Amino acid sequence: MKRFRHYNRKRAIVLACFGSVVEEQKYLDLEAKVKEEYPDCEVFTSFSSRMVIKFLKKRKKVEYKNIPQTLADVDMQGFKHVVVVSVNIYPTDEHEFIKKIVDGFAHFSMANYKVTDTILNTSKNATSFLKSLNEQVSKEDTANLYIIHGTPKLNTIGIDSISYTSDLLELIDERNFACSLEGAFPYFAINDAIKQKIKAKGFKKVQVVPLLLVSGNHYIKDMFEIKDDLSDEFEAIITPSLTASENFNLLELPKTQEIILKNIKESFKMLGVTHKTITY
Repeated sequence: MKRFRHYNRKRAIVLACFGSVVEEQKYLDLEAKVKEEYPDCEVFTSFSSRMVIKFLKKRKKVEYKNIPQTLADVDMQGFKHVVVVSVNIYPTDEHEFIKKIVDGFAHFSMANYKVTDTILNTSKNATSFLKSLNEQVSKEDTANLYIIHGTPKLNTIGIDSISYTSDLLELIDERNFACSLEGAFPYFAINDAIKQKIKAKGFKKVQVVPLLLVSGNHYIKDMFEIKDDLSDEFEAIITPSLTASENFNLLELPKTQEIILKNIKESFKMLGVTHKTITY
């Protein structure tokens, strides 16, 4: 087929991120990490939030592309094998959005596509990740209030992964409590009940642990509002950063990056393309 002769470049990686108006550098740092691990691949970063794309273009004079635009570029450049990395914590609506776009391209492009799992897509990864995180942040006399972003619709595909996170965290450690920002059990709808539960276990200190990929606007606004609300009855803090960054985030954690790189490796393997340098 004549069209196929234009697909003469081996493989590409597309990072499919939601984006952030204040933390876009975190995603670019991830891009650099992936390039380091895959020096033979072209690596692209896309943002799905049009609000983020428009803001960064207007205020910072930096232009990013969304997933369809990026995949169109990748197709035009003639890559044979394309791994689209779902840079999301849970396999919910954002992940499904990415899959639909990639499925659409697969109908007319001659390239081979594969979408990776999300970070906490499997029970194995979720269990290992959450137990490790809990061990790193926990303090003997302090309650942990884990804040999950959540999803507003209770019939969203993948919502069980969010429920598993909440249930596991509360099961493995009596210091742990969990709620969401805008999903099931949102903090400001159940804050009095959470405070009562924390007091019933005798804790006078609480740390807010944001289960957010980057410390963007949700971190700046919502986490501090929650901390301030808790401060009426407890000595409350937002958990300190575990990385070189000033604010706590999940994207820079070695465990997060390990899962992302492993997902890329497995996706290329499913496309029949091997990568010898990764040892995960």
